[in-house]
Parts: sequence; C-alpha cells; structure tokens
Amino acid sequence: MIDMQDIYMTYPNGVVALNGINVTIEQGEFVYIVGPSGAGKSTFSKMLLREEVPDRGRIIVNNKDLSNLKMKEIPYLRRDVGMVYQDFRLLPRLTVYENISFALEVIEESPKSIRRRVMEVLDLVGLKNKARFIPDELSGGEQQRVAIARAIANRPQLLIADEPTGNLDPETSWEIMRILEEINNTGTTVIMATHSREIVNAIKKRVIAIEDGLIVRDEHRGEYGYEA
Repeated sequence: MIDMQDIYMTYPNGVVALNGINVTIEQGEFVYIVGPSGAGKSTFSKMLLREEVPDRGRIIVNNKDLSNLKMKEIPYLRRDVGMVYQDFRLLPRLTVYENISFALEVIEESPKSIRRRVMEVLDLVGLKNKARFIPDELSGGEQQRVAIARAIANRPQLLIADEPTGNLDPETSWEIMRILEEINNTGTTVIMATHSREIVNAIKKRVIAIEDGLIVRDEHRGEYGYEA
C-alpha cells in the first residue's frame, strides 16, 4: 500500500523536514502520526499526495512509484487518496450535497451514480437530513463530517486525516473517530496526524512518532508518548 524508502527532504529555508524515513503501511491499517509541532508530520502526509517531492528516496503509494510519476498522472493518484483537513475546506456557497457531488462530477460519474453515492456517504456520517444546508448553517462537527463524506465519496483506498479533531470539542471528536473507525473497517487505510493524546491512548492503533524528521517510534497499539 505505502512504502517509503530513505526519504530525505530539506526546505529551501534550510529546515530539514524528513531525514531518512523508512516505513511500510499495509492495506487496511489505521495509523496515527504523532510528534511535536514542526516534527515533519505534515510533510509526511504531503509526500503521499505528491504535494511535496523528496530530495532523495523512493515512495510507493497504491503500487504507483511517485518518483516516476508524470504531472498528468498526479490527478489519478489523488483519486485513490481521500484527504480530510482540520479546517474542513468546504466550498462555502455550495450545499452539503453539492460539496460532495462535485468530487464525483470531476471524475465524470453518472448523475444517477452521484445521487446514490452522495446519499450513501451522508448516511454513513449521519447527515442525510442536512443535504440541502450550506456549510455556514452547520456546526463544526457537522462540517467535518461533510468533509469526511466528500473525501470518501469516490471510494479511495487511502484516507489521510490531518488533525481532523483539532478544532472540535471532545464529544464531537469521539464521533469523528467512530466514523473514521467505521471507514477503516470497510478496508480503507486510514492515516491520521494528531496531537490528541486522549484519542491515541483510548483508541489503540499503530503509532508512528516523528521527531526532527526522523521516525523515533513505530508501535502497534501504541500510545501518544509526547506532552500535548
């Protein structure tokens, strides 16, 4: 599913983002990426989407060698990778339904398939009754659930969640985690960058800890291990 071999990257300002990363993640795993701010977690995620390119090393995602990927092939890579952000990134003037259907229109799904799939994912996240609302009419937790529904609408093999509970209250955060676990149970690989000690320690999954661009710990059913 994911294989990163000897990944090095330094930003133009001299900041070392990743400093010799080696990691393999199998299809269907749920993996937390943890570590202090600036440790390299975001760069790690961006590499998987080819938003960042390493100075050295090899990355395989869904059997695609990203080092040999042509620019025209990048959109096809990203069709198999769903992305959920801390700040939701919904289109403010579109309804919930339209935010999700847009992701399917881009890949030229039929109108009938789009209608069916949008309602399926809204049902999964518990928002079928909010399909005609716009984002400003929703709570933060509801907006994040819409963002998750949009991210999985085209059935990606991999879902990357970058601090998906960072702006949410504790009760809503647990609901988001329930949804992510349910998605993972269908076979989708989930990689979640987080600072939440409570979530990591309560919902035991594989933990990859990054510090100063290095993987310093990789434990199945591990704990957070850093001060929040």
